[in-house]
Amino acid sequence: MTTILRLPTEPERLTIPALLLRNAEDHGDRPALSWRASDGGDDGGWTTLTWREVRHEAAVLAAGYSALGVERGEQVLMMMGNRAEHWLSDLALTHLGAVPVSVYGTAAPGQIVHIARHSRARLAIVEGVRERERWEPLLADASVPLEKLVVVEPADAGQHRSYGSLRGTGERLRSEEAFDKGWRETRAQDPLTVVYTSGTTGDPKAVPITHRSVVVNALALDRVVELPDHVEHICYLPFAHIAERMLGIYLPVFRASHVHLCADAAAVAATARALHPAQFFGVPRVWEKLAASVRAALATLPEEQRTAIEEASATAREHVASRERGERPSAGLEAAYRAAKETVLDPLLTLAGFERLVWTASASAPMPLDVVRFWAGFGIVVMDAWGLTETVGVFTTNSPSAFRLGSVGRPLEGLELRIADDGEILVRGETVFTGYLLADGTVDGALDADGWFATGDIGHVDDDGYLWLTDRKKEMIITSTGKNVSPALVENTLKEHPLIGQALVHGDGRSYLVALLVLDAEMTPAWAAARGIEGDPAGHPAVLEEIASAVDAANARLNRTEQIKRYRVLTGEWGPETGELTPSLKLRRRVIRDQYGEVLDALYGEDGA
Repeated sequence: MTTILRLPTEPERLTIPALLLRNAEDHGDRPALSWRASDGGDDGGWTTLTWREVRHEAAVLAAGYSALGVERGEQVLMMMGNRAEHWLSDLALTHLGAVPVSVYGTAAPGQIVHIARHSRARLAIVEGVRERERWEPLLADASVPLEKLVVVEPADAGQHRSYGSLRGTGERLRSEEAFDKGWRETRAQDPLTVVYTSGTTGDPKAVPITHRSVVVNALALDRVVELPDHVEHICYLPFAHIAERMLGIYLPVFRASHVHLCADAAAVAATARALHPAQFFGVPRVWEKLAASVRAALATLPEEQRTAIEEASATAREHVASRERGERPSAGLEAAYRAAKETVLDPLLTLAGFERLVWTASASAPMPLDVVRFWAGFGIVVMDAWGLTETVGVFTTNSPSAFRLGSVGRPLEGLELRIADDGEILVRGETVFTGYLLADGTVDGALDADGWFATGDIGHVDDDGYLWLTDRKKEMIITSTGKNVSPALVENTLKEHPLIGQALVHGDGRSYLVALLVLDAEMTPAWAAARGIEGDPAGHPAVLEEIASAVDAANARLNRTEQIKRYRVLTGEWGPETGELTPSLKLRRRVIRDQYGEVLDALYGEDGA
């Protein structure tokens, strides 16, 4: 739990601006925000603002946006990467009482139109020419209220207002009295932001989030999370996602911690190597890729060294297992673990920048158990959590004092969950929203008469109160024989083999399942090189034979309905840019099924089963 915090008023009355003032007064010289022009992974090139300087910048930008006509209560749209202008503009708009709304940079044209129309925003702040060209047509669309664009990159502004000129205006007009008066009119129950869900089907839904719900969630998290004072956070997920909005903006303001912006998500590993952070959050796909990278590197080591690492990892897993059971490791196990950590594991973790980690977490989708166990072999317990945009992020989480590998933990204090008859997870509590925001500003209630929200996730709670996720309700496969199958369960079982980086299972309305298997881009070349295979390993008989063995091994662990009968091996990783993954790196199943429709049909052959 954070111990340095002074809460400037009662928790139920706190707002983000009040916390920022606290930071400027109590921790004004501490670093708050760092970024660099290039995320190449080197140790230099960081620009840093202290908490006092951050508040000054917020005041300057607030004056600039006010002069542009931004008013209390109106939504302002932002399409930028993880850069300082995005982060600072968010806080500035909040101080005006406006409602900053981040839009995914990968949003489809139809989604952008929908959000612009639904939000009734008059202003959008965009990064450069690519974003400007996507938003400009909306200025001439009579059905869209959008009136103005602010462009961050000065060379790309064209006829529109540049961020630099807006900041210059704010510097000239800034008034401490007006700035202070503006944010003090904000109440805890006022909207802090609106998050548009990134659903794979239909228009995004608008989830309104208040200052109070964010603060309540931060306080509950702080009771179970043990972090160093002013801990650093690598911020690389989109701000349009509730996870990064909480982890990268609101929790750092609450904790007076230090945000390092990573503009390129592909550079997160390099950034970790440079910073050696004490905490790290990654969605499952990030942990999978990091594990694949480490596995690929380990595969190149001499056998004697690999054996020493395997022995040290076995000791670490035994240590983690003892803690998982709620036991205190024996003196002998503690000594063996400390020796393994000091002599074998920490030197390896140092290469990845992970040797200082005291808190590691994941959320967004079920974490493959083999990935969790892999990191446990380094003494790293990934504290899997679960929540939704509609619950202001984290609802359940594991903690160092109480965890179960593979589960998503237990509810935070003051929150309740129960499982419906069909397995759907229902939630209730102060951080659960009341309903979706409609275009006319009213809220469409989403809770039942007793205050429960149906999450759309399927899961179960064990005897100790830990929640275990199965899958999304709408993604469950129902075979032609009426059997229900969780595709995520089957996919994660297949991905336990290091050569299978991604997988999609298909079979709704069919008599058996088929799969698309994507070779891991890092592990496959290393595996092939270790066996003397030259050239492109993708179609090599030895690789295909290994994949066949991997499928057989997975099938042996699955029941008959869950087993894969046929599959196709693919190359070329799926990603958000090519449309197969959401911005939070979850599978867009419909997109993949449409893209590979002929391949999937061919896997069923003439029988069409």
